[in-house]
Amino acid sequence: MSSLRFPLPDLNTLPEDIKAKVMEVQEKAGFVPNVFLALARRPAEWRAFFAYHDALMLKEDSGLSKGDREMIVTTT
Repeated sequence: MSSLRFPLPDLNTLPEDIKAKVMEVQEKAGFVPNVFLALARRPAEWRAFFAYHDALMLKEDSGLSKGDREMIVTTT
């Protein structure tokens, strides 16, 4: 049995911009990683993380593979 130390926020309680991005992630991946929802408890930090995420992941000509970019985002 597992329990979360910090409960994940309900999607309907999130600010609209965060909710929209979470729904976009869910459409693309088929699920929402718990880390994204956990970060959503702190909207300013969530927005900063996703600005960094998008800067790395959406840049086509970075010279890094998608796997490399995912690893960088995950470990940062």
